[in-house]
Amino acid sequence: MRSVFFLAIVTALGLAPSTVPVPTRAAPAPDLQTRAPLDDVAVLNYALTLEHLENAFYTGALARFDERAFANAGLPASARTRFAEIAAHEQTHVQLLQTVLGDKAVRPCEYFFPYSDPRSFAALSQVLEGVGVSAYIGAAAFIADKTYLRVAASILSTEARHASYVQAAVNNLVPWSGAFDIPLDMTTVYSLARVFITSCPDANSILRVRPFPTLTVVTRDPKPGSKATLKFDIPRDLRNLYMVFFSGLEKKFARIEGREVTIPAGLGGTVYGVVSKSANSTSDGDVVAGVAILQFD
Repeated sequence: MRSVFFLAIVTALGLAPSTVPVPTRAAPAPDLQTRAPLDDVAVLNYALTLEHLENAFYTGALARFDERAFANAGLPASARTRFAEIAAHEQTHVQLLQTVLGDKAVRPCEYFFPYSDPRSFAALSQVLEGVGVSAYIGAAAFIADKTYLRVAASILSTEARHASYVQAAVNNLVPWSGAFDIPLDMTTVYSLARVFITSCPDANSILRVRPFPTLTVVTRDPKPGSKATLKFDIPRDLRNLYMVFFSGLEKKFARIEGREVTIPAGLGGTVYGVVSKSANSTSDGDVVAGVAILQFD
């Protein structure tokens, strides 16, 4: 049975229900350039960039949809109240990071979120919360100050509670993908987030993140063990390319033939995918396209 998650995404974006696709109305966000080495200020601003995005997402949706709209969409009676609590959490995260960073804090950007009703909003909430969890896990290794690390861990656990609630109580899916969540690096996370960003203030120049070129899985309802067709720009003179599937703490590499790849068997839950020119690496220099999100029931 196709999940509520994909039905809502399809309704919101009008695209294939196999993956979480890229919004077509959002202009590419500007790259974030750096004036300083990657330190705690840069990492915390990276987190603040995501928290600004989530804060704007929840604030805008709750201003647009009242209790009746949530009820008419068939969502649980408590859904809007819980989303209001999540919104308050995200606002608190923003305020905390701004206080820590002071005048070095990045400012909110302009965003476009492709939802049309509470159900598609809930589907997109699942995407953003999942990305937030993976972002904090991936960034933890770069935080040197133990006080900041403890705060980041506290935010991470709260974001994970958000993700599980939305996934299970609202979207009626299993609340986790397995024994481990997926750590994602900064470039991978920004490549996911930037599709919702239309523009940013010029002052947001702390991070050095150049997003990957777009990758889309165009096959409808792909399954582990079956072939899927990919859409991405193939770099000139590259013959050997691989689709890399991020699942838990593992990365599974599969050879791309033409524009088709066989999805490895045994994958479940949320899976992220990129295209790499290497059979064993997903460093920024090796990744040529990404990031696709797949959900396997």
